[in-house]
Amino acid sequence: MALQTLFRNDSVTVLNYRCSAGPEDVPFVELHGSHSVSYVRKGSFGVRSRGRAHELVPGAILVGHPGDEFMCTHEHHVCGDECLSFHLSPALVETLGDRRETWRVGCLPPLPELMVWGELAQTVAAGGSDIGIDEVAVAFAARFVDVASGQRRERWRARSPQARSRDRGRAVEAAIWLDANCTQDVDLAQAAAMARLSPFHFLRLFADVTGVTPHQYLLRARLRHAARLLSADGRAITEVALDAGFADLSNFVRTFHRAAGASPRRFRQAARGDRKILQERLATAARR
Repeated sequence: MALQTLFRNDSVTVLNYRCSAGPEDVPFVELHGSHSVSYVRKGSFGVRSRGRAHELVPGAILVGHPGDEFMCTHEHHVCGDECLSFHLSPALVETLGDRRETWRVGCLPPLPELMVWGELAQTVAAGGSDIGIDEVAVAFAARFVDVASGQRRERWRARSPQARSRDRGRAVEAAIWLDANCTQDVDLAQAAAMARLSPFHFLRLFADVTGVTPHQYLLRARLRHAARLLSADGRAITEVALDAGFADLSNFVRTFHRAAGASPRRFRQAARGDRKILQERLATAARR
Protein backbone atom coordinates (compact mmCIF):
# COMPACT_ATOMS: atom_id res chain seq x y z
CA MET A 1 0.00 0.00 0.00
CA ALA A 2 1.45 3.35 -1.10
CA LEU A 3 0.03 6.27 0.86
CA GLN A 4 0.54 9.92 -0.07
CA THR A 5 -0.71 12.81 2.06
CA LEU A 6 -1.87 15.53 -0.32
CA PHE A 7 -3.21 17.95 2.28
CA ARG A 8 -3.72 18.21 6.01
CA ASN A 9 -5.15 20.85 8.35
CA ASP A 10 -7.34 20.84 11.47
CA SER A 11 -10.51 20.08 9.50
CA VAL A 12 -9.61 17.74 6.66
CA THR A 13 -6.88 15.39 5.50
CA VAL A 14 -6.66 14.31 1.87
CA LEU A 15 -4.86 11.04 1.13
CA ASN A 16 -4.04 9.24 -2.09
CA TYR A 17 -4.06 5.44 -1.73
CA ARG A 18 -2.44 3.12 -4.26
CA CYS A 19 -2.84 -0.56 -3.43
CA SER A 20 -1.09 -3.32 -5.37
CA ALA A 21 -2.56 -6.24 -3.41
CA GLY A 22 -3.85 -9.18 -5.41
CA PRO A 23 -5.63 -12.51 -4.97
CA GLU A 24 -2.59 -14.08 -3.31
CA ASP A 25 -2.51 -11.52 -0.49
CA VAL A 26 -4.22 -12.48 2.78
CA PRO A 27 -6.81 -9.88 3.91
CA PHE A 28 -6.69 -8.50 7.42
CA VAL A 29 -8.99 -6.50 9.69
CA GLU A 30 -8.54 -2.72 9.68
CA LEU A 31 -10.12 0.07 11.74
CA HIS A 32 -11.53 3.39 10.58
CA GLY A 33 -9.84 6.10 12.65
CA SER A 34 -12.06 8.98 11.53
CA HIS A 35 -15.07 9.89 9.44
CA SER A 36 -13.95 9.43 5.84
CA VAL A 37 -15.19 9.26 2.28
CA SER A 38 -12.97 7.47 -0.24
CA TYR A 39 -13.59 7.72 -3.99
CA VAL A 40 -12.47 4.70 -6.03
CA ARG A 41 -10.61 6.13 -9.01
CA LYS A 42 -9.21 2.98 -10.56
CA GLY A 43 -9.28 -0.80 -10.20
CA SER A 44 -11.48 -2.66 -7.77
CA PHE A 45 -11.50 -4.31 -4.36
CA GLY A 46 -13.92 -6.01 -2.02
CA VAL A 47 -14.99 -4.68 1.37
CA ARG A 48 -16.49 -6.61 4.27
CA SER A 49 -17.94 -4.46 7.02
CA ARG A 50 -20.77 -4.71 9.57
CA GLY A 51 -21.74 -8.17 8.32
CA ARG A 52 -22.08 -7.09 4.69
CA ALA A 53 -19.87 -7.53 1.64
CA HIS A 54 -19.45 -5.26 -1.37
CA GLU A 55 -17.37 -5.19 -4.53
CA LEU A 56 -16.15 -1.65 -5.20
CA VAL A 57 -15.50 -0.64 -8.82
CA PRO A 58 -14.46 2.73 -10.30
CA GLY A 59 -16.81 5.45 -9.05
CA ALA A 60 -17.91 3.62 -5.88
CA ILE A 61 -17.46 5.08 -2.39
CA LEU A 62 -16.02 3.58 0.79
CA VAL A 63 -17.45 5.35 3.86
CA GLY A 64 -15.63 5.30 7.18
CA HIS A 65 -17.03 5.75 10.70
CA PRO A 66 -14.60 6.03 13.64
CA GLY A 67 -14.12 2.71 15.40
CA ASP A 68 -15.77 0.53 12.74
CA GLU A 69 -13.85 -2.50 11.56
CA PHE A 70 -13.54 -3.42 7.89
CA MET A 71 -11.59 -5.79 5.69
CA CYS A 72 -10.46 -5.24 2.10
CA THR A 73 -10.16 -8.20 -0.27
CA HIS A 74 -8.57 -8.38 -3.71
CA GLU A 75 -9.66 -11.72 -5.13
CA HIS A 76 -11.21 -10.50 -8.39
CA HIS A 77 -8.81 -7.96 -9.90
CA VAL A 78 -5.04 -8.21 -10.24
CA CYS A 79 -4.19 -4.64 -11.22
CA GLY A 80 -4.64 -3.08 -7.77
CA ASP A 81 -6.73 -0.03 -7.00
CA GLU A 82 -6.45 3.69 -6.36
CA CYS A 83 -8.58 5.83 -4.05
CA LEU A 84 -8.77 9.53 -3.25
CA SER A 85 -9.71 9.66 0.43
CA PHE A 86 -11.05 12.55 2.51
CA HIS A 87 -10.78 12.28 6.31
CA LEU A 88 -12.85 14.80 8.27
CA SER A 89 -12.61 16.23 11.78
CA PRO A 90 -15.55 15.76 14.21
CA ALA A 91 -16.29 19.49 14.05
CA LEU A 92 -16.53 19.45 10.26
CA VAL A 93 -18.72 16.34 10.32
CA GLU A 94 -21.06 18.07 12.77
CA THR A 95 -21.29 21.03 10.41
CA LEU A 96 -22.05 18.84 7.40
CA GLY A 97 -24.47 16.56 9.22
CA ASP A 98 -23.41 13.89 11.66
CA ARG A 99 -26.39 11.56 11.62
CA ARG A 100 -25.03 8.16 12.57
CA GLU A 101 -26.87 6.24 9.85
CA THR A 102 -25.38 8.47 7.16
CA TRP A 103 -21.82 7.65 8.17
CA ARG A 104 -22.44 3.95 8.75
CA VAL A 105 -23.66 3.00 5.28
CA GLY A 106 -20.28 1.34 4.74
CA CYS A 107 -20.21 1.75 0.97
CA LEU A 108 -22.15 3.40 -1.83
CA PRO A 109 -22.35 2.11 -5.40
CA PRO A 110 -21.26 4.33 -8.29
CA LEU A 111 -23.66 7.29 -8.08
CA PRO A 112 -23.61 10.08 -10.69
CA GLU A 113 -24.00 12.79 -8.03
CA LEU A 114 -20.68 11.73 -6.51
CA MET A 115 -18.75 10.50 -9.56
CA VAL A 116 -18.66 13.86 -11.33
CA TRP A 117 -17.45 15.66 -8.20
CA GLY A 118 -14.97 12.88 -7.56
CA GLU A 119 -13.41 13.60 -10.94
CA LEU A 120 -13.20 17.31 -10.14
CA ALA A 121 -11.47 16.40 -6.88
CA GLN A 122 -9.03 14.23 -8.81
CA THR A 123 -8.24 17.08 -11.20
CA VAL A 124 -7.60 19.38 -8.25
CA ALA A 125 -5.43 16.75 -6.53
CA ALA A 126 -3.36 16.43 -9.71
CA GLY A 127 -2.76 20.19 -9.77
CA GLY A 128 -5.03 20.90 -12.71
CA SER A 129 -7.17 23.57 -11.02
CA ASP A 130 -6.80 26.75 -9.00
CA ILE A 131 -9.27 25.47 -6.40
CA GLY A 132 -7.76 24.35 -3.11
CA ILE A 133 -7.85 20.62 -2.44
CA ASP A 134 -9.36 21.35 0.98
CA GLU A 135 -12.21 23.27 -0.67
CA VAL A 136 -13.13 20.48 -3.04
CA ALA A 137 -12.73 17.91 -0.23
CA VAL A 138 -15.33 19.67 1.88
CA ALA A 139 -17.62 20.15 -1.12
CA PHE A 140 -17.35 16.46 -1.99
CA ALA A 141 -18.10 15.44 1.60
CA ALA A 142 -21.11 17.78 1.64
CA ARG A 143 -22.36 16.21 -1.57
CA PHE A 144 -21.95 12.76 -0.02
CA VAL A 145 -24.01 13.74 3.03
CA ASP A 146 -26.71 15.18 0.80
CA VAL A 147 -26.91 11.99 -1.28
CA ALA A 148 -26.52 9.46 1.54
CA SER A 149 -29.01 11.07 3.89
CA GLY A 150 -31.61 12.26 1.39
CA GLN A 151 -34.60 10.59 -0.14
CA ARG A 152 -32.62 9.96 -3.32
CA ARG A 153 -30.23 7.53 -1.67
CA GLU A 154 -29.92 4.24 -3.51
CA ARG A 155 -29.86 1.34 -1.06
CA TRP A 156 -27.26 -1.21 -2.01
CA ARG A 157 -28.57 -4.57 -0.87
CA ALA A 158 -25.12 -6.21 -1.02
CA ARG A 159 -26.46 -9.49 -2.32
CA SER A 160 -23.16 -10.28 -4.05
CA PRO A 161 -22.04 -12.89 -1.45
CA GLN A 162 -24.84 -15.14 -2.74
CA ALA A 163 -23.11 -15.31 -6.13
CA ARG A 164 -20.23 -17.66 -6.70
CA SER A 165 -16.78 -16.14 -6.44
CA ARG A 166 -16.11 -16.82 -10.12
CA ASP A 167 -19.30 -15.01 -11.17
CA ARG A 168 -18.59 -12.06 -8.89
CA GLY A 169 -15.21 -11.82 -10.57
CA ARG A 170 -16.88 -11.76 -13.97
CA ALA A 171 -19.12 -8.87 -12.89
CA VAL A 172 -16.14 -6.90 -11.58
CA GLU A 173 -14.16 -7.48 -14.78
CA ALA A 174 -17.21 -6.41 -16.80
CA ALA A 175 -17.40 -3.16 -14.82
CA ILE A 176 -13.71 -2.48 -15.49
CA TRP A 177 -14.31 -3.21 -19.18
CA LEU A 178 -17.37 -0.95 -19.35
CA ASP A 179 -15.42 1.85 -17.67
CA ALA A 180 -12.59 1.50 -20.20
CA ASN A 181 -14.96 1.33 -23.18
CA CYS A 182 -17.68 3.74 -22.05
CA THR A 183 -17.04 6.18 -24.89
CA GLN A 184 -17.88 3.48 -27.45
CA ASP A 185 -21.27 2.22 -28.63
CA VAL A 186 -21.68 -0.62 -26.12
CA ASP A 187 -24.82 -2.66 -25.49
CA LEU A 188 -25.91 -5.30 -22.97
CA ALA A 189 -25.23 -8.20 -25.33
CA GLN A 190 -21.61 -7.15 -25.85
CA ALA A 191 -20.96 -6.75 -22.13
CA ALA A 192 -22.63 -10.08 -21.37
CA ALA A 193 -20.56 -11.82 -24.04
CA MET A 194 -17.38 -10.34 -22.57
CA ALA A 195 -18.41 -11.78 -19.18
CA ARG A 196 -19.25 -15.13 -20.83
CA LEU A 197 -22.81 -15.04 -19.49
CA SER A 198 -26.30 -14.85 -20.97
CA PRO A 199 -27.70 -11.29 -21.07
CA PHE A 200 -30.38 -12.16 -18.48
CA HIS A 201 -27.93 -13.77 -16.05
CA PHE A 202 -25.41 -10.98 -16.60
CA LEU A 203 -27.98 -8.26 -15.92
CA ARG A 204 -29.00 -9.75 -12.58
CA LEU A 205 -25.46 -10.63 -11.52
CA PHE A 206 -24.00 -7.24 -12.38
CA ALA A 207 -26.67 -5.39 -10.41
CA ASP A 208 -26.25 -7.70 -7.41
CA VAL A 209 -22.46 -7.30 -7.34
CA THR A 210 -21.99 -3.60 -8.19
CA GLY A 211 -25.27 -2.11 -6.92
CA VAL A 212 -26.24 -0.68 -10.33
CA THR A 213 -27.37 -2.10 -13.67
CA PRO A 214 -24.92 -2.35 -16.60
CA HIS A 215 -26.74 0.47 -18.40
CA GLN A 216 -26.62 2.70 -15.31
CA TYR A 217 -22.93 2.01 -14.88
CA LEU A 218 -22.20 2.72 -18.55
CA LEU A 219 -24.05 6.05 -18.39
CA ARG A 220 -22.31 7.00 -15.15
CA ALA A 221 -18.91 6.05 -16.53
CA ARG A 222 -19.63 8.41 -19.46
CA LEU A 223 -20.55 11.18 -17.02
CA ARG A 224 -17.34 10.53 -15.11
CA HIS A 225 -15.36 10.73 -18.34
CA ALA A 226 -17.13 13.94 -19.32
CA ALA A 227 -16.40 15.48 -15.91
CA ARG A 228 -12.74 14.60 -16.39
CA LEU A 229 -12.70 16.31 -19.80
CA LEU A 230 -14.53 19.38 -18.53
CA SER A 231 -12.07 19.69 -15.66
CA ALA A 232 -8.93 19.15 -17.70
CA ASP A 233 -9.23 21.01 -21.02
CA GLY A 234 -11.08 23.70 -22.89
CA ARG A 235 -12.73 21.82 -25.74
CA ALA A 236 -16.29 22.78 -26.67
CA ILE A 237 -19.14 21.29 -24.64
CA THR A 238 -20.43 19.56 -27.78
CA GLU A 239 -17.05 17.89 -28.29
CA VAL A 240 -16.99 16.79 -24.66
CA ALA A 241 -20.43 15.21 -25.03
CA LEU A 242 -19.46 13.31 -28.18
CA ASP A 243 -16.05 12.24 -26.87
CA ALA A 244 -17.67 10.92 -23.69
CA GLY A 245 -20.07 8.73 -25.68
CA PHE A 246 -23.24 10.85 -25.70
CA ALA A 247 -24.94 11.04 -29.09
CA ASP A 248 -27.22 13.96 -28.17
CA LEU A 249 -25.99 17.25 -26.71
CA SER A 250 -29.27 18.21 -25.03
CA ASN A 251 -29.47 14.81 -23.35
CA PHE A 252 -25.90 15.18 -22.12
CA VAL A 253 -26.50 18.65 -20.69
CA ARG A 254 -29.69 17.55 -18.97
CA THR A 255 -28.12 14.36 -17.56
CA PHE A 256 -24.96 16.10 -16.42
CA HIS A 257 -26.88 18.91 -14.73
CA ARG A 258 -29.00 16.39 -12.85
CA ALA A 259 -25.86 14.61 -11.61
CA ALA A 260 -23.66 17.59 -10.78
CA GLY A 261 -26.31 20.07 -9.70
CA ALA A 262 -24.72 22.44 -12.21
CA SER A 263 -24.53 22.74 -15.98
CA PRO A 264 -21.42 21.50 -17.79
CA ARG A 265 -20.38 25.11 -18.33
CA ARG A 266 -20.69 26.03 -14.65
CA PHE A 267 -18.92 22.83 -13.67
CA ARG A 268 -16.02 23.79 -15.94
CA GLN A 269 -15.95 27.24 -14.39
CA ALA A 270 -15.67 25.61 -10.96
CA ALA A 271 -12.74 23.54 -12.18
CA ARG A 272 -11.05 26.73 -13.37
CA GLY A 273 -11.31 28.37 -9.97
CA ASP A 274 -14.84 29.79 -9.77
CA ARG A 275 -15.77 29.06 -6.15
CA LYS A 276 -19.42 30.05 -6.39
CA ILE A 277 -20.68 26.47 -6.84
CA LEU A 278 -18.53 25.21 -3.97
CA GLN A 279 -19.78 28.02 -1.75
CA GLU A 280 -23.37 27.12 -2.63
CA ARG A 281 -22.69 23.51 -1.60
CA LEU A 282 -21.24 24.59 1.75
CA ALA A 283 -24.05 27.06 2.39
CA THR A 284 -26.59 24.28 1.80
CA ALA A 285 -24.70 22.01 4.20
CA ALA A 286 -24.54 24.73 6.85
CA ARG A 287 -28.34 25.18 6.73
CA ARG A 288 -29.01 21.45 7.06
